[in-house]
Amino acid sequence: MTSIPADIFQQLQDDSTASVDQMLQRSIGHFRQSRNATEMFEAMKMRVRHGLSLPLVAGDDDDPIANDVEQQFEAGLLDACREAGIMLIQDGKIGEGWMYLRPLADNELANQLLSKVEITDDNYDEMIHILLHEGVDVRRGYRAVLDHQGTCNSITLFDQAIVGRSKQDRQAAAGELLDHFYSELTSMVRDDVSQRDKDHPELQNQDGSWPKLDDQTLGDLVAARKWLLQDGVYHLDTTHLSAVVRNAAVLDDEQAWQKARELVAYGRRLHHEFQYPGDEPFVDFYPAYAAYYDVLLGTHVDAGLNQFKRKAETVDSDQHGTSAIETYVDLLHRIGRHSDAISEAIRLVPDDVPSQQIVPLLLDYASHCQDTDAYQPIADYCKKQNDVLGFTAVMHAMKA
Repeated sequence: MTSIPADIFQQLQDDSTASVDQMLQRSIGHFRQSRNATEMFEAMKMRVRHGLSLPLVAGDDDDPIANDVEQQFEAGLLDACREAGIMLIQDGKIGEGWMYLRPLADNELANQLLSKVEITDDNYDEMIHILLHEGVDVRRGYRAVLDHQGTCNSITLFDQAIVGRSKQDRQAAAGELLDHFYSELTSMVRDDVSQRDKDHPELQNQDGSWPKLDDQTLGDLVAARKWLLQDGVYHLDTTHLSAVVRNAAVLDDEQAWQKARELVAYGRRLHHEFQYPGDEPFVDFYPAYAAYYDVLLGTHVDAGLNQFKRKAETVDSDQHGTSAIETYVDLLHRIGRHSDAISEAIRLVPDDVPSQQIVPLLLDYASHCQDTDAYQPIADYCKKQNDVLGFTAVMHAMKA
């Protein structure tokens, strides 16, 4: 317990003319100056209770507080939570500070404070809990996991704790994982070929010099060396490679797609025992993901779409779920064919899927179209499904 200088007691005792408000304010000032956040919070709580004509200290035999007073009391505590939480985090008491800040639901404030805190071995667990699991800054939290625990544990964490979070959070973590793994694999491949290129004089430039490896991407390094992955050679855990390729599908920027496509090219060259099957529509894992990322990158678009269209039409949704349909429709949407995405989703959705599950997605697709005509097929679908609420939402969107 923090010791309290005797003079504060003397000050409170000597000032006989001070009101309760003045004494409480003096106590708050004392704790604020001495950086005693928990006692400051309790003093501020007393001030709130006094302002509501409640006893300064709650007792077991007190009468129940009216609902409106209870709401005022809880609202009044938020300022105390904010100041105590800020003070504790500034003083390096991360976990304690978060307990005060959490009721505020102000991730921007928490992120601002924690951005000034270095992640160390001492505060690692607390920082990861707040940044990643509490969602304050998923990208930074996941990057710290990669740095401290490596790829294997990070992938496990992604599959256990990230995959069910919002798309924004999944993108933040998947982007960090992709960059980390791509950089690590590229570095290891460069080191490997720097040792083995001397056995392949065909790689020399016309002037007899060797290509600068630092200028080559992973895709360049792999494409120019058919021997690179022969005889079962690989540079990083092949299960990690497939996990990174799979999780990168959530990303939306072209640079990330290009990195993922290069990882796919590397994977396709692996010995067949390291090319594991995936789930529909990616059972033939690397060829399927090659087509997927090619579509996103604008290469062989029609061929790739036809491949996923066939999957959407033929994969048994009772056995494998609707992932084949979702992948195909999402691809159409992501390359800007929003009207096609709407019509194909309506055409392919199984009869046993409630319209309430698909209408919000269709409305999102329609919002990206240039005119309101895209909403009409959704309205017709809602009428066919006898979905009055969905139809109402469509009518509202058309008038918005």
